[in-house]
Amino acid sequence: MGKEIKTNAMRILDKNHISYEMLQYECDNFIDGLHTAEKTGAPVDQSFKTLVAQGKSRQYYVFVVPIADEVNLKTAAKAVNEKSIELIPVKEITKVTGYVRGGCSPLGMKKMFPTVIHNSAEKYENIYVSGGRIGTSIILDPLDLASVTDAKFEDITV
Repeated sequence: MGKEIKTNAMRILDKNHISYEMLQYECDNFIDGLHTAEKTGAPVDQSFKTLVAQGKSRQYYVFVVPIADEVNLKTAAKAVNEKSIELIPVKEITKVTGYVRGGCSPLGMKKMFPTVIHNSAEKYENIYVSGGRIGTSIILDPLDLASVTDAKFEDITV
């Protein structure tokens, strides 16, 4: 049996003594969050995707939203005190975050960016987010995620 591979996201959680569960699934290419939840049996309402946007100021921001929802760019911009924001193009995800599309975790990016988690996460004991690579999810307390990413909770969806 091979050595368990840790991602940057997991290393950060370990370093901060935050408990989490790792959920792995077979997946060679990008699949969206809904298909991931279906494949793993994760509850859709508790599964969140990580989106990265850039503001008018050129600052990057991380938004953690339910997988079945879309981020409301106006509301999200207001949450981070920007006039406007735009999601970054897919081809820039790796350059900005260090992660690939479908494996982008709100934890362990190249730099720590201001982070906003959708407020629906607060009602759950645990949520599912990307573990930092395709085929890996992390299950953790949303308050722990907010603590380690210095995030705030806001309603940022359509």
